[in-house]
Amino acid sequence: MDLLSNKWIVNLLVSWFFIGVGCNSVEKKIYVHLNYTVPCVRLLNATHQIGCQSSLSGNVGVLHVLESEENVDWVLGSGANPPYLVILESALFTRSIMMKLKNGSGRVAGVAVIMPNTNPLEGFSPHTSCPNENTGVYSETYDPSLAHCNVTVWNPFGNGLSYEEFDFPIFSMKDDDDTRVIRQCYMDHNRGVNGSVPQYPLCAMQLYSHMSAVTDTATCMRRNDLNLSLSPEMICDPLGDYNVWASTKPLNTTAKGHKTGESVVVAAARLDSRSFFFDVAPGAESGVSGFISLLAAASALKTVIQEAPPSRTIFYTFFQGETFDYIGSSRMVYDMENKQFAVDLDNVHSVLEIGQVGLRADSKLWLHSDPVSRKNDSVNDQVKTLITNLRSAAVNLSVSVDEPNVSQPLPPSSFQRFLRARPIPGLVLEDHESSFTNRFYESMYDTADHLNMSYPANLTQEEQLEFVTEIAKALTEVATLVARALYIQAGGAEAQLRNINADPEIVTRMLYGFLVRTNNTWFQQLVPSDLMSHLADRPTNFYVGVAQQSSEPTLLVQYLLANMTGSHFNISQANCKNQRENEKDEESKHMYSYTWVQGAAPPNGTERQGFCVRSTVRLSKALSPAFDLKEYTSKDYSTWTESRWKVIKGRIFLVASPDLEMMTLGVGVGVLIASLLLTYIMSSKADILFSSGREPANATY
Repeated sequence: MDLLSNKWIVNLLVSWFFIGVGCNSVEKKIYVHLNYTVPCVRLLNATHQIGCQSSLSGNVGVLHVLESEENVDWVLGSGANPPYLVILESALFTRSIMMKLKNGSGRVAGVAVIMPNTNPLEGFSPHTSCPNENTGVYSETYDPSLAHCNVTVWNPFGNGLSYEEFDFPIFSMKDDDDTRVIRQCYMDHNRGVNGSVPQYPLCAMQLYSHMSAVTDTATCMRRNDLNLSLSPEMICDPLGDYNVWASTKPLNTTAKGHKTGESVVVAAARLDSRSFFFDVAPGAESGVSGFISLLAAASALKTVIQEAPPSRTIFYTFFQGETFDYIGSSRMVYDMENKQFAVDLDNVHSVLEIGQVGLRADSKLWLHSDPVSRKNDSVNDQVKTLITNLRSAAVNLSVSVDEPNVSQPLPPSSFQRFLRARPIPGLVLEDHESSFTNRFYESMYDTADHLNMSYPANLTQEEQLEFVTEIAKALTEVATLVARALYIQAGGAEAQLRNINADPEIVTRMLYGFLVRTNNTWFQQLVPSDLMSHLADRPTNFYVGVAQQSSEPTLLVQYLLANMTGSHFNISQANCKNQRENEKDEESKHMYSYTWVQGAAPPNGTERQGFCVRSTVRLSKALSPAFDLKEYTSKDYSTWTESRWKVIKGRIFLVASPDLEMMTLGVGVGVLIASLLLTYIMSSKADILFSSGREPANATY
């Protein structure tokens, strides 16, 4: 290769570099990329698919800010520049409007919902009015008259929007700089003056959220199994996580199945929540109020159980995936039935589940029981005993308990999955007598504000962490009630009840950590160093996710429960991480778990004083048995999966008129043809145009 050729290659490479840089610069000038957008994603089960998606190349539409429900007709009928990408204020994000847009999807490219900074006055729940109605205990074989919410409609605000399928993308956006840019772009380009048709260029938006899975779970799982390449691409993943549990007495977790002479009182709460949008699941009332009360109760019982242990074992259980047909509880019951758990159902004495307890009226909580199993005299007597124990526990507290006045089924609860296996005595503790008090069940509005959780102005983040709010005081009373009732139910002496009191400071810290900022000094000292990257300056997202790793709430509850029920153990970090008390210890890991946590940071330094916590806290799989059994059309177990995707993003830009676009295309095609023609002519005449007057080789001088 001669020197001239090398120069041409270098010049070509330099040209490509500058073209790439120039294209990137042009792209930034054309598009404004949106931050903090959260999509609605596709979920699938045994029978169908729900959720939203875009086309493979993203959906593009002219922006239109919907001003009223009557304005929908303009979008679906008379608007001159379809398809439209509709911007909805949160007040217009209703089932009525969304179903109209869905049915007119040929003129709708997508929807973007602007999330408010405050909750609406009226109720909103995109969940169904009868949550988990097909996977609870009530069915055609278990008192059909109580099935399908025939007696009590538990979630009257439920509009079922989360269970609809939309063939266009739907994103949520914060009310921040992005939305101000969108509104200004709309006002400058898309809003006609005095009713006139707006002129090009128009402001448009493009949303990307293409989903890989289609049809149902059986279809996507079958496609997952088609390994036709060296790096097969997964289409969907089962929803799931891990349950967190601990016992007041160490249990050998290696020896599965029945424990002779062991009787356990199950104290249960759910961890997960959801909303219409992926990764927005605050769950303040629907989940957090219950599991924080149980965590605080476990903390309150620690000392008295060490000093005066009851005859029965209290079994703290935090279930994951309950929103999606009881994933966690059905898995634990399945493992108990099949001798794959630390105890079995024969070891279960009774169940006390703590549900939604953050919005109680008149300081009263309601004790819900199953009228069908109570027809058994033995079960009924034990349920009455549990009710009596709860009434005794409420003495001298500001909270009282009562039974509903009418015979009705259990509300949606994990306890129903135990009853599907066998009649077990149990109660579900709730803040509602019949329908939910929670107006925002499984919605993006079920936040700290919903619990009236507020702080005085001008408090620092550290001061907010320590400030005992009114809701913290209320849940402390609930936690004390639960702790005392569990102690009596487990066979403890009533004389010890006055020594059992939940700590309001612990409750208020947990509320702040889960509902305001996980990245706070208290959480930091109670978790291992590798969890620090998960802590953030935002509330926790309680969406269950897919069954590949433990989620943030699972890990946080695991370490909080370990610190609250376990003890500091003076062993080395290496031994602690290897689950042993010394180099020769091979037995302790079967009875205890060991966790090395960071500890508090010194006031004038950054080096933390870590320590080892020994506890009985364990994780167990919260994956529906349907996926182990490969029964993807199961009617007995959850079959929910989440589709995979490649790109989630949104951007706005100005779009030219179709006439201008066609003219530009025509000019481009003309230039291309002309350049090809010119290239052909120059190539055919190259020997004339580029001949050089070289002298003959035999020239002499």
